[in-house]
Amino acid sequence: MPTISINKKQMYYYEQGQGFPLVFGHSFLWDTTMWQPTIEALSANYRCIVPDLWAHGLSDLPDYSPYPMEKIAEDMMSFLGVLELECFVIIGLSAGGMWGTHLALNHPESVAGLVLMDTYVGSESKESRTYYFQMMAAVEQAGLISPLLIEQLTPLFFSPLTMETKPDFVNTWQQKLLSLNAEKVSAMFAVGSEIVNRNSLLNRLKYITCPCLIMVGENDQVRPLHESIEMANHLKNAKLEIIPHAGHISNVDQPEVVNAILKQFLSEAIKS
Repeated sequence: MPTISINKKQMYYYEQGQGFPLVFGHSFLWDTTMWQPTIEALSANYRCIVPDLWAHGLSDLPDYSPYPMEKIAEDMMSFLGVLELECFVIIGLSAGGMWGTHLALNHPESVAGLVLMDTYVGSESKESRTYYFQMMAAVEQAGLISPLLIEQLTPLFFSPLTMETKPDFVNTWQQKLLSLNAEKVSAMFAVGSEIVNRNSLLNRLKYITCPCLIMVGENDQVRPLHESIEMANHLKNAKLEIIPHAGHISNVDQPEVVNAILKQFLSEAIKS
């Protein structure tokens, strides 16, 4: 079980393949396994590195609070420094795209390309903030993620087709959430609170000069299409791809489509 110590806390990561480094950031309530369908396709030609976000997967609970995206991004940069990575492509989905954008802004010399999937680096709307904070308060009070909440979250993360054709993958994710103890749940949702409470980066996107790719699931309810269009309009060097028949975790819903787009982008971005 590979881990790296960051401020005396252990960050777990998964690594596969050799070649130019790709750094993957997963969604809130997920872990490294979210990227399994992508790594299987890309690791033949690239070094794929996937850290577990603090309080997620096998990574420790952080010893600081709150957990702003800026701080998480710097912890990730420290993690990559231990691995002695000087240049890499960031591929971030949802929360992974948020800290990945901070990293690209603050360390442009290290980022050869930025892929933002099913994410939004603007501020959360008032309606969304109210919904998410109410949900998080209920989880905090209960000390667990209830079966009812997991039932409500599942169609937000997966498309109907994925739920029908990949029931084992979906069930494994559900069972992981059900098995979390109160301490882990509390820390995980504290991180989630900072995700919801984030500051907008839209006006800073113009400073990102590396090649950028934005992908969004056609049916993503969590991060709808108009948010990706808004980000693309702020970036100087971005291509927008809409993934058909995909929801929030688009790389799981449509792995073949996503992998083909990633391969094309990487072949161009790394040469540039």
